[in-house]
Amino acid sequence: MDDQSDQFRKQQEQSKQMEESKRKIIGVCLTKEARERLSHVRIGNPQLAEQVELYLIQVYQQGQIREPIPDNKFKELLQTLTKKREEKITRK
Repeated sequence: MDDQSDQFRKQQEQSKQMEESKRKIIGVCLTKEARERLSHVRIGNPQLAEQVELYLIQVYQQGQIREPIPDNKFKELLQTLTKKREEKITRK
């Protein structure tokens, strides 16, 4: 029982660290306005918000983001990703 609670605690800590890393990267990738827009998207469409976050982390790690993305560019990104999701859904 003790090993399980230890393992659970480690997993919780690891998850917490991953979330913190994700928040830091998103903070670097987006301007304040764009981060606010992302939080609104998360309320209305958590799956899309998760997809956008993963995409941002990926392009950041590849060195493709050199400065924070402003809100107008972030809106374009959202539209592009939304269209891709809709295409995948209609193809199935």
